[in-house]
Amino acid sequence: MTAEDTVRDPRPPESGKAALVTGASRGIGYGIAQALLARGDRVCVTGRNEDALKEAVARLGSDRVIGVAGKAHDEAHQAVAVERAMEAFGRVDFLVNNAGTNPVFGPLAELDHGVARKVFETNVISALGFAQHTWRAWQKENGGAIVNIASVAGISASPFIGAYGMSKAAMVNLTLQLAHEFAPAVRVNAIAPAVVKTRFAKALYEGREAEAAAAYPLGRLGMPEDVGGAAAFLTSDQSDWITGQTLVVDGGIFLNAGVG
Repeated sequence: MTAEDTVRDPRPPESGKAALVTGASRGIGYGIAQALLARGDRVCVTGRNEDALKEAVARLGSDRVIGVAGKAHDEAHQAVAVERAMEAFGRVDFLVNNAGTNPVFGPLAELDHGVARKVFETNVISALGFAQHTWRAWQKENGGAIVNIASVAGISASPFIGAYGMSKAAMVNLTLQLAHEFAPAVRVNAIAPAVVKTRFAKALYEGREAEAAAAYPLGRLGMPEDVGGAAAFLTSDQSDWITGQTLVVDGGIFLNAGVG
């Protein structure tokens, strides 16, 4: 058998590191899981829908991926997900808090308080809970990194998605607080994407994608892999002196906010 006949595994060798990515059965979370797997990490992914999560695990490659189904705001689910990751991998170096919801579209003047509480429970409190569990299970003694998925809606006024924007602003501040408390063992950063082409964001571009994309200096909407690449960077050695920051990944949309 010649060297050319040898079948090579196209995957990179294992990095020895492991990650937990919430809300990763599709969309941005799935793109992040792909990016971490591509560099050799093992990954635990979570999601609400068990069937969708099983499909995602099968697509990602079940030999390096496990799935734990559950609702992100459920404290028992948070504990179980971290416990399962520790059992499977023996470590959780990286946590990516991506799970989120936005069940309401309309002005804050008419916002139902129950809906607002649900948004904050899922988008913010769950991230704190996962961070606490990961910190106690591995990161406090061994170090690592946390990436919180915020949004440009959290750093600017966002008409009609105000509840979502408020929760993402809280995610930015949660990032600052955790970065301060968890240093020097753990670096904590956030990513603030603009509109990314996912089912979650369809209402913001469906039926008018060309018009929506025209507002971006780079001429297109974001893709899950754009955020995945940023998350891979913020959990890599190349970002070893970066913490407490929010990386805006927006296709240049904020460049249009100037005067003139």
